Amino acid sequence: MIKRTIDISNAPSRLRFELGQIVIEREGLPDHRAPAEDIGMLLVDEQRTSYTHSAMTGLMEAGACVILCDRQHLPCGVLLPIAANELLTQRLRTQIAVPRPRQKRIWQQIVRAKIKSQARNLRALADDADAAGMIEAMVPSVGSGDPKNMEGQAARIYWEALLGRGFRRQRGGAWPNPILNYGYMVVRAAVARAIAGAGLHPALGVHHHNRGNAFCLADDLLEPLRALVDAKVWCLLSTTDELGEPTITQEAKREILSLLAADVELRGQSGPLMVQLHRMAASLCECYAGSRETIDIPTYKPATTGDAEV
Repeated sequence: MIKRTIDISNAPSRLRFELGQIVIEREGLPDHRAPAEDIGMLLVDEQRTSYTHSAMTGLMEAGACVILCDRQHLPCGVLLPIAANELLTQRLRTQIAVPRPRQKRIWQQIVRAKIKSQARNLRALADDADAAGMIEAMVPSVGSGDPKNMEGQAARIYWEALLGRGFRRQRGGAWPNPILNYGYMVVRAAVARAIAGAGLHPALGVHHHNRGNAFCLADDLLEPLRALVDAKVWCLLSTTDELGEPTITQEAKREILSLLAADVELRGQSGPLMVQLHRMAASLCECYAGSRETIDIPTYKPATTGDAEV
């Protein structure tokens, strides 16, 4: 069953835990109740929200992920369960002991998958077969650990073809960078939840290794999924003037959050992204243990502006 995503963003709310349920209280409205075990992600973008301690522990015990947003409406913190898997200690030891050559081969697969997904976006959305062909031709050149930085070379072609010559992809850059950042952070949190559920630690990456980053592994696994967010943002910018304004609207946030329930393909099986992320993390555990060589990475068919989903 696909877990629910609850977004609290348009009214002061108070969350409490009662009889296995999260109860959301809002002034002038009936209480909203949801079984904690049905919640996969709680995203809080209302600064006046308050919580009881039991609400947070109840969500953690149920394996949920809590995302907190700042005053700019961007996710700034993630709360994850630390005991989501009974094999936690064993898998952490395996994760720490993964040989560097194996990590570099995993990163090679991630970069190749990322470039392929970018090429799909360019063909389906930007209708730029030339640019798509150029970056697809780079895939065989991605070596173990990507020593030639083919990821960066592909990105320069990709962003110009997808969003125009004037666009520069920067975390603190101009519009539409803010909505891209929002989408990446939402999917990143879902990836981190899947990693914790697999008994791995999100800070121990295969490529990212910033000492101040507690989600290095989540950032690694996010890379081939970024193009999914890119496609959704491209569709949002191409539909109505309202969504094209330089602000993250409520409608845009709902569309971004819908990605978590969007169907993606994994080893020939279609299913919601939230479910497939757990299968992706499980395959990474097997790669770490040496029982397999390839990690399973979700793929998708980019939507056009007339489609309902990415």
